[in-house]
Amino acid sequence: MGAPVPTRILGLDPGLRHTGWGMVESHGSRLRHLGDGVISSDDSLSLAERLMQLHQGLAKLLAEWQPDEAAVEHTYVNRNPAAALKLGQARGIALLAPALFGIPVAEYQAMEVKRAVVGTGAAAKEQVADMVRRLLPGARLARADASDALAIAICHTHHRATRLALAKGYVPA
Repeated sequence: MGAPVPTRILGLDPGLRHTGWGMVESHGSRLRHLGDGVISSDDSLSLAERLMQLHQGLAKLLAEWQPDEAAVEHTYVNRNPAAALKLGQARGIALLAPALFGIPVAEYQAMEVKRAVVGTGAAAKEQVADMVRRLLPGARLARADASDALAIAICHTHHRATRLALAKGYVPA
């Protein structure tokens, strides 16, 4: 059996105004921060133009970083139906862009991400950001959107490791 191969994971926290992204490399049980940031749209433009900006930004990011896998957070139900619809459309772009590059995309609930990173699904954003900094020394975390995206990537690496272990027939004692 060979050594684990490094895998680049792109985490995406979709938003119409700011879509956070975070790139990590998973090598066995080790994680390494590669980059993070946000892709922003101009709110003076039409919805179609803003979605195009997000898509173009993600396409540029995907071409530059060439991730092996991507993970996107599910949207929570918002009280404002118009805002929820716009967020859903931005999320559609976050799912579509990696798929167009042939990259598998996983999806995770916010509570699932918090549980994977902090240990509890009720963690506050500050707790998540603090754990992201601890797990990924050197991460800048310029914006909360980028921190959330890195947390999504970390969550995916944990779930991925479990799936790989199960596929190999690992049974915990």
